[in-house]
Amino acid sequence: MNRLAGTPVRNLISILVFMATVVVLSTGAYMGAGWSFSDALYMVLLTVYTVGYGEVHAINTPYLHAVTMGTIVLGCTGMTFVTVSLVQVLTFSQIQQLLGVNRVKTDINKLNDHVIVCGFGRIGVMLAKDLAAGGADFVILERDDARLAQARELGYLAWQGDATDETSLQAVGIDRARVLATVLPDDAANVFITLSARSLNPNLQIIARGEVPSTETKLMQAGANRVILPTHIGAERIAELILFPETARFIRGSERMRDFEKVLRDLGLEMEVLVAAEGTAVVGSTIDALEAKAKGSFFVVQINPRNGEPVTRPASTTVIEAGDGLVVVGRPGARISALFSAPAERPRAGRNVF
Repeated sequence: MNRLAGTPVRNLISILVFMATVVVLSTGAYMGAGWSFSDALYMVLLTVYTVGYGEVHAINTPYLHAVTMGTIVLGCTGMTFVTVSLVQVLTFSQIQQLLGVNRVKTDINKLNDHVIVCGFGRIGVMLAKDLAAGGADFVILERDDARLAQARELGYLAWQGDATDETSLQAVGIDRARVLATVLPDDAANVFITLSARSLNPNLQIIARGEVPSTETKLMQAGANRVILPTHIGAERIAELILFPETARFIRGSERMRDFEKVLRDLGLEMEVLVAAEGTAVVGSTIDALEAKAKGSFFVVQINPRNGEPVTRPASTTVIEAGDGLVVVGRPGARISALFSAPAERPRAGRNVF
């Protein structure tokens, strides 16, 4: 297609070069008969554009007759080809654009159980890269021309449209999609997209990006299954490196563990390090009791005592102390956060202990 696209342009360039040569030679020929440069160029342009205002000087010699006839034949023929080439270039570009849109639409219509990525900014670029590496079928919905072109240059299937518009969501097959990830840097837009997507496909899994923590509740109420706070995740990773550098290096630093984390994500699970803060209900609880409260939403695979070496596969009777770090594997969500942030229960008033 790219080879064909260059053909009309090359034809136009060749004809323009030919016309420039005719104009230069004809102008020089008239000047050879004693005409001034301005009169000679004026005569040539009148001839090749077939305007016919009249002769600048009398054409009364065989030499001028030959020059004029040559200019008429070559110049008028060349201008005809210039016009045809211009029409060809404009028509071909429009056809190519139409065929490109139709091809993208055909490819989208073939998708089923695919992923829709709304937005191709910083997060969208990284997400698309990981999805492509994992062999997932996905389509990018982006309204910005430059970002859309970037996505297509990288070989991704992309559709131009506003994700807040239901028509655009329908164009990328939201009724057949498995997951929608809205990763725009605008919380209000993400909430609106979530609402629209949920109404169009009640069975869709929606993962939404939030910039501020207060948006998380709004996104969940709008229908998101999960909310990702990039700044919050970044802060958690930094805290891991500061508080538990060895553990962070172990679970994030090797290619094997990164592959393992991808497997966990495919299963809907995550591995993370959580801190047992002073004054929370986690402190003083055993691992067995903590996992029972979690009702199977996660389990502890390693404990990092405040003073001591990390313990892998700790005993179920191990008591959690304030400041301990727990490496957990489970389904991310509000239950884990609630357990690690719930305050410790206070003794009931009026009870005496003998």
